[in-house]
Amino acid sequence: MEEKVQNLSSEIDIRKEKIKKLKEQGVIVYKEKFDRTCTLKQAKTMQDGETVAVCGRITARRIMGKFSFFAIEDVNAKLQISIGRNEIDEETYAFFKSMVDIGDFVGVKGELYTTNTGEKTVRTTEFNLLSKAILPLPEKFHGLSNQEQRYRERCMDLVSNEESRKVFLKRSQFLAFLRKFLNENNFLEVETPILQSAVCGASAKPFFTKHNALNKICNLRIAPEVYLKQVIAGGFDRVFEVAKCFRNEGMDPSHLQEFTMVEWYASYWNFEDNINFFTKFIREAIKELNEGNLVLTYGDKELDFSKDFIRINYTEKVNEILGFNVLDYTDTQKLKEAVVKTKLFAMEDFEQCKTVGGVIDLIYKRKIRENIVQPTILYNYPACLVPLARRNDKDVRLIDMFQVLVCGDEICKAYSELVDPIVQREALEEQANARKQGDDEAMELDEDFLNAMEHGMPPISGLGFGVDRLMCLLTNQESVRDVVLFPLMK
Repeated sequence: MEEKVQNLSSEIDIRKEKIKKLKEQGVIVYKEKFDRTCTLKQAKTMQDGETVAVCGRITARRIMGKFSFFAIEDVNAKLQISIGRNEIDEETYAFFKSMVDIGDFVGVKGELYTTNTGEKTVRTTEFNLLSKAILPLPEKFHGLSNQEQRYRERCMDLVSNEESRKVFLKRSQFLAFLRKFLNENNFLEVETPILQSAVCGASAKPFFTKHNALNKICNLRIAPEVYLKQVIAGGFDRVFEVAKCFRNEGMDPSHLQEFTMVEWYASYWNFEDNINFFTKFIREAIKELNEGNLVLTYGDKELDFSKDFIRINYTEKVNEILGFNVLDYTDTQKLKEAVVKTKLFAMEDFEQCKTVGGVIDLIYKRKIRENIVQPTILYNYPACLVPLARRNDKDVRLIDMFQVLVCGDEICKAYSELVDPIVQREALEEQANARKQGDDEAMELDEDFLNAMEHGMPPISGLGFGVDRLMCLLTNQESVRDVVLFPLMK
């Protein structure tokens, strides 16, 4: 290890000395620009004999006397370059051999040809050093093998790991597809506040910050829901947002405190419309990212999105497991006692559960969620779980809500929205009371939201999903840190 550190220090000193010499000679080491005629990916598809100007980072080279090969890369492609004394002058070739290192950015001009081994190559007639690297690429460009180091040094991870580059290219491709798909279906993209005055829109523990100019404590957005529904109340028919959200909760492979969420809302839809729309959306997204194939590989599983999604009645399934109807309970302690009598749980399992909804949710997570593998729609939830959802017309103890689950992960949540201002106020008052009793994930009373609702809202159905978690599924990654460029680390 000590020898590696010494070798690295020596190499850095050598590169710094090169930079110093070049500057003393009047060479501009860090150029202002380079006029390329095509990208590396485009050059690889062009005909032999065409002249191109291309640029990128040197990632490999073989020096052989008066003729050498090197490779340059960008995020999309790698291209071989040849450089020799037959095409450039001796001074330029000597400069390349002595002053240029792996990791440097260069621009070359030359003619395309194909080598005897079938490699598309540029025969250099003009060579430019664009930017010199002081630090060498990691482990002689064999890549970063340490997982935590990859997250901390994402720049070098992208340079050295093709798999990482593919993941983030697909993330960008997905977001472009998302906007195109929603725009084609008459959704308008809007923006809502990250700094907010009331904790509302989801059951989650928020981050707080001080707004000095207003001398007030604000919370960071946990979800964009209540603002997007106010936009609907203002007359916009269909809206969506790609929203950065923040929840001050635990860290695990499927959760980060800062994450990207998409929510969309459509006037005059119910949750069944959203089931149909999301099913179409996710299938089209998979085809877009998976070369038209609707079967995804995720870990050791094959997930088939071409078939009809499995459907599970959430409340009926919970009742089946417990042997009694959870809708009959409104007292948290009595529900806990009834569940403990089944001997499926101990009382200490529910120590952190402050509400009836919390108890039911724990039962679901322990007994239902982890057993789901193939794409599955769960629907018909107890109303106590989501105070912003519309009550079922036949049984007000239920809400018209669904979630799509795959491999035990919740991919999206959607429901027919509650637009009755009287019922909504009652639900938020219950949440505020739960918050006072120690439930730090309960919502606050948002008077601005209620004011908008009291002016009238159309029937609405909304849907939300976490982009990070969905990208894990679409790119076969184990952790959300693998699909977020710069995850917060200790």
